[in-house]
Amino acid sequence: MQTLIILGSIMMFLAVALGAFGAHALKRRLSADMIKIYETGVQYHLVHGIGIILLGLLADRLEQPSLVLLAGWLLFAGILLFSGSLYVLSVTGVRKLGAITPLGGVAFLAGWVMLFVAAL
Repeated sequence: MQTLIILGSIMMFLAVALGAFGAHALKRRLSADMIKIYETGVQYHLVHGIGIILLGLLADRLEQPSLVLLAGWLLFAGILLFSGSLYVLSVTGVRKLGAITPLGGVAFLAGWVMLFVAAL
């Protein structure tokens, strides 16, 4: 489960870096609507990065560590799809990328369901 802790740490580093980039470099270049979209991506990125780290810490305590690992990878996929699509959408303005965002949301939900099942 060290993998999840490492992955989560990398995700948290990137979330903080991207948040700072948005606050300092993008604030003057993007519209208020696009900044809000970008900030939503950062918010979900941060929350689920912490989630990945917590899964790494919990995995050895639950009877189904493989489901916990799967949950972590699903949260990672959610960050890539949900937050990633919001980052690209806000910077490029290509609204069609918004079609990818719900797939990331589904990955987040599936990851939390996997944790629920692992804990049963």
